[in-house]
Amino acid sequence: MTVSSVLNRDIVSYGKKHLFDGSIETCWNSEQGTPQHVLVEFEAPVCIHEIHIQFQGGFAGKDTRLVDSTRNADICPLHPADNNRLQTFELPESERLVSRKRIKIQFASSTDFYGRIIVYALDFVGLLAEPNADPTSASSASLPAESDDAAVASDTIVII
Repeated sequence: MTVSSVLNRDIVSYGKKHLFDGSIETCWNSEQGTPQHVLVEFEAPVCIHEIHIQFQGGFAGKDTRLVDSTRNADICPLHPADNNRLQTFELPESERLVSRKRIKIQFASSTDFYGRIIVYALDFVGLLAEPNADPTSASSASLPAESDDAAVASDTIVII
């Protein structure tokens, strides 16, 4: 995983690892300026159904889009609210069937005057894509994700 920047280059306090640590006490905090992004590479191809993001109110992404980094193609726009609540973004039905290995969340601008983004939680929910199969097929088997934190939730899994 990579991020566009970290506030004051303080990766211990504000680094990318805090996006997936499950703590409400920690966060990724970008440096000022636009655009900002989070790029996630999965250990195995996945079919993403939803993305869950929790911003710090006042520091939410605006003009946000989801990009398939392998194909360098837009998947869909995301329209985050400027609040502290955990927000769920469902991918269009046709995009849920596509097997992907790399996803980028691109924040073209921010609700913060200086362009900073603060994210307390980020999760991808979906299915593990079948190996050596049609790129539109998927299975609900557990996924070895970069964070090694995959949890079963009905027929889908929390990928990260």
